[in-house]
Amino acid sequence: MYTLEDLSRAKRRKDLIDIADEKQIKVDKALRMLRYEEELRLLQIEMVNFQRWVKKKKLRVAIIFEGRDAAGKGGAIKRFKQHLDPRSTRVVALSKPTEVERGQWYFRRYIKKLPNPGEIVLFDRSWYNRAVVEPVMGFCNSKEYNQFMVQVPGFEHMLYEDGVHVVKFWFSISKKEQQKRIKSRLLNPLKKWKFSPVDKRGQELWDKYTYYKEQMFSKTHSTFSPWIIVRANDKKTARLESMRYVLSKFDYTTSHKTKITILPDPNIVLRYYRQIEQIDI
Repeated sequence: MYTLEDLSRAKRRKDLIDIADEKQIKVDKALRMLRYEEELRLLQIEMVNFQRWVKKKKLRVAIIFEGRDAAGKGGAIKRFKQHLDPRSTRVVALSKPTEVERGQWYFRRYIKKLPNPGEIVLFDRSWYNRAVVEPVMGFCNSKEYNQFMVQVPGFEHMLYEDGVHVVKFWFSISKKEQQKRIKSRLLNPLKKWKFSPVDKRGQELWDKYTYYKEQMFSKTHSTFSPWIIVRANDKKTARLESMRYVLSKFDYTTSHKTKITILPDPNIVLRYYRQIEQIDI
């Protein structure tokens, strides 16, 4: 442990690291956290610059966060929007449809939430509920599911033709990691609200989720609307790399030089393809 004398003679962070080496104080975890926080700060600055550019160009940007329960979608969204102007950024997390909505075209409730010109919308789950969660949990019938799978490529092609920029993330975690995170939720009074019976069944129905997930990828991955897999067993890395991916897809840096790389790690963030080695199989 550091003493007052150690702290008084340390003038820079490097001095503290040198003292830690001398006294064999374990600071690796603290250093990793400091590096993460600094990278996050720089990327969030870039997100602010990106948002200004989106507003200036009047672009419409929709970022979809999908994945199994406890995959880290909410934590990533929180970091994405943390310092953005709330007047032109929205988070959409729809609850189950009402009786009226059940009688409407499935996509209608999502169309109303799409971004306006100059706006970024972050979807905490999306229309892809019908591709995975609903058939796994029995919330839709086979006719509704099959109709959705036929219609979604056309729906997304219309968005593409109309100039809506859609980024589709799938946060991928292992079964063991999901179990660990679900247990953590139950033990943390600040996170208990996140737990639901559906979470628990996610472990029991793991293979069924895998089947529908793979069907979704193979039938809805396209050149104009690709699926982007984020290996998310490490939450912090997933947040940073998904942020980098979004920034790298737009030519917003013409007016300034970035202080951090915005190219994502291809071992963490990659396009879906059939032979990809996934961790949530």
